[in-house]
Amino acid sequence: MKLSIIVAPYDSGRRHEGFGKGPDALLSGGLVEMLTLNGHDVAVEEIGKIKGLDDREIATGFAVCKAVAEKVVESEAEGRFPVVLAGNCLTTCGAVAGESADSIIWFDQHGDINTPDTSPHGFLDGMALATALGLCWRPMANAIPGFHAVDPARCMLVDARDLDPDEKDLLDRLPIIRSEVGEAADKVLGLKEAGAHRTHLHIDLDVHDPDELQVNRYARSGGPNPDAVREAASCMARSVPIVGLTLSAYDPAFDAKGEVPPAVGRLMVDFLAALERI
Repeated sequence: MKLSIIVAPYDSGRRHEGFGKGPDALLSGGLVEMLTLNGHDVAVEEIGKIKGLDDREIATGFAVCKAVAEKVVESEAEGRFPVVLAGNCLTTCGAVAGESADSIIWFDQHGDINTPDTSPHGFLDGMALATALGLCWRPMANAIPGFHAVDPARCMLVDARDLDPDEKDLLDRLPIIRSEVGEAADKVLGLKEAGAHRTHLHIDLDVHDPDELQVNRYARSGGPNPDAVREAASCMARSVPIVGLTLSAYDPAFDAKGEVPPAVGRLMVDFLAALERI
């Protein structure tokens, strides 16, 4: 398969800091080599320094989304499947825009569905899914080329176990499909029933149980092991029309043994094999 790996090495507006070091660590950990050995044609594109914004989190975050959207459009024009390696989850809004995705599967231990009115910490990345669904930051999101908010009925949230009270309340009121990893194979069919035709798959790597795979400082106990996440991602590829993939939130400072890059490589190899068999 022809792939475009789009590298967005930003964390809260800062380039190559914190989670922003994760994309490069995945690449230096042998991701391209593993994909190439498995028969894939891989091109790597990096989002460069966003100039003139002085690392302001909100402005830079949405500027990165815009740059990612443009790279995704270019990748699809070249017949390449887009894979975004991101520091922050918000970057997925750019991928969704570039792909003209009408549905989304969101693997994450967090809900990422706070808004500026509900967030206890004002953390922009905790509003990433809410932004993709058009619940907040609408003017900024609508400035991303090709962005259209995803209908919550065509959203599947997988293994979100660390939720703020307002997030729990909102999720009770929205028609978002909730699932644990083990149920995903059955529940994903609800996306088709809701009319999904172009689905983006977002995997925040802290969905993993940190006792099995430690990816950042926010990871809390519980959650699936890498084998379960890999199988669920492959199931998504076989079940719904996946048009792009984002992997986010890896901080190599919390991966002393370097276990995350090979685990991500195995995940991608199996996911792409499932995608190719459709």
